[in-house]
Amino acid sequence: MTYCVAVKLNAGLVFLSDSRTNAGLDQISTFRKMIVYEKPGDRFMCLLSAGNLSISQSIREILQSEHLKDPGSDEPITIWNARSMFDAARVLGQAVRHVHERDGEALRRAGVDFNVSMIFGGQIAGEAMRLFQVYSAGNFIEATPETPFFQVGESKYGKPVLDRVITPTTPLDEAAKCVLVSMDSTLKSNLSVGLPLDLAVYEVNRLESDKIVCIDENNPYFQMVRTTWGEKLREVFDAIEHPAWDGHATEVPLLHPSKRNQPLRKIANAGERLI
Repeated sequence: MTYCVAVKLNAGLVFLSDSRTNAGLDQISTFRKMIVYEKPGDRFMCLLSAGNLSISQSIREILQSEHLKDPGSDEPITIWNARSMFDAARVLGQAVRHVHERDGEALRRAGVDFNVSMIFGGQIAGEAMRLFQVYSAGNFIEATPETPFFQVGESKYGKPVLDRVITPTTPLDEAAKCVLVSMDSTLKSNLSVGLPLDLAVYEVNRLESDKIVCIDENNPYFQMVRTTWGEKLREVFDAIEHPAWDGHATEVPLLHPSKRNQPLRKIANAGERLI
């Protein structure tokens, strides 16, 4: 399994992925889940992948040469000449379908699902930044101001902090910190996600990025984030008042009558029924 997250902000884009793959408890390996396509001054694109490793690797390889033909255009569309991120996402979707047509039936006969999820985002000169989540059928959806981030893989552990912090106006550095906290929560709760991590931060309209880093267990900033987040969570937890069961004075009683619902009724003998 894996965990990948990408955030679209007014100020730019943030991408983060882990690198653990496993085919059982004793078959754990490290494979990078992020790839950056960049032509400085023209386009910056980043692809994150989760799911079956052989499928995602094939898609990434085919994507380099995959092309679409549109009616009325003599030149095939590739990720390198697409004039919009939407068209680049269409090329990626075609690459997904290409691999499915080639390998899908053989995988089915072997009892393996065609399972791949991808996040693809960036900016091409002449248009705004865009961020897409691509599914196994090659179809995709686009991030919006109401939904400014996408996750694939083991997403549930890291989602709460993203929901509470991320908005389109969040600064880039704050968003980078937030996705690292999101990843730390996932690492803490799921052994199928593991270091090292790949982090890429893109500033709007730059059409290139020098903020790309691989984070391992010795990275001082990530060590600080993990330690501080754990300590502060504990401090906040300890500051919350315990529930009062014995009737002592409190401004926040737990034993408070509900206007709509009664407390659960206990069954006292075999002849009683709930209804």
